[in-house]
Amino acid sequence: MTIGALDAAMAYGRTALPTSQPSTTPIAGVQADMQVGSNGDFGSLVSGMVTDAATSLKTAEQVGLQQVGGKGNLIDVVTAIGAAEQALDTVVAVRDRVVSAYGEIMRMQI
Repeated sequence: MTIGALDAAMAYGRTALPTSQPSTTPIAGVQADMQVGSNGDFGSLVSGMVTDAATSLKTAEQVGLQQVGGKGNLIDVVTAIGAAEQALDTVVAVRDRVVSAYGEIMRMQI
């Protein structure tokens, strides 16, 4: 299942809620449980998403190497790869949405 730009934007909108009201509504099969960074800005959120995606990719790589060595479980490999793919798709969707918004801003007349 792929995550569209609108799904990513809605996920970001839900994470911008006050921390006293955490959002756990599933969005396209993903839990929107990300928190806004310590500064509460978009840059911190994106930085956290990229870090989480990199961590997921490294975990998937390690689990895959364990499976190749005969010490891993195939279900764990598939789960780790699915989580890494989902994290990467989310980061790409947010990036695409930001680029699109920037393009719209640049086309605005002053």
